[in-house]
Amino acid sequence: MSNSLHILLLAAGASTRMGETVKQLLPWNNTTLLGHAIEQAVKISQKLTVVLGANAEIIQPTITADVEVIINPDWEMGMGTSISFGTHHVLKSKNESNGILILLADQPFLDADYLSELKNEFETGNYKIVGTNYGKRVGVPAIFEASLFSELTGLHQDVGAKKIIERQKEYTKALDAKGRELDIDTINNYNQLFDL
Repeated sequence: MSNSLHILLLAAGASTRMGETVKQLLPWNNTTLLGHAIEQAVKISQKLTVVLGANAEIIQPTITADVEVIINPDWEMGMGTSISFGTHHVLKSKNESNGILILLADQPFLDADYLSELKNEFETGNYKIVGTNYGKRVGVPAIFEASLFSELTGLHQDVGAKKIIERQKEYTKALDAKGRELDIDTINNYNQLFDL
């Protein structure tokens, strides 16, 4: 069952709050933020697609793992376009998947252990979506079952999958990441988290 999950690792954003820094390439655990996210993801499923956009020409050559990389031409329109583009790609591939795990490159504490918790909960078959609890909302990392793929392909702009999760609230399970859901948005908070 573990290989029926396809992971979309989103790394297409320009990270404007980082200034000139390419966030995906910031050092983390003897690799980069993106490299670390790839290392964690491949422990969960060999079906991994990295979605690049901004700075793809700089980022792609640094990816040393044997993973699939696609480039979202509409990355400037927001995360929703990367989810849509990635899901279209999964649907076109010959590998059937019963779920898509959407993962971001800038949450380095959400490791393979946490992703396994999401996967195990999803594989009970009790929920259409298994996501991460952010207090009053549920967000990514999150796994969406195959019946929702067409909705994922319809996403646009920077809303992400929030509306799908809201519509499917009664079929959604939210896991507590216990503080590991922290993301890196500025150099200042990268430095704070790097020192933890």
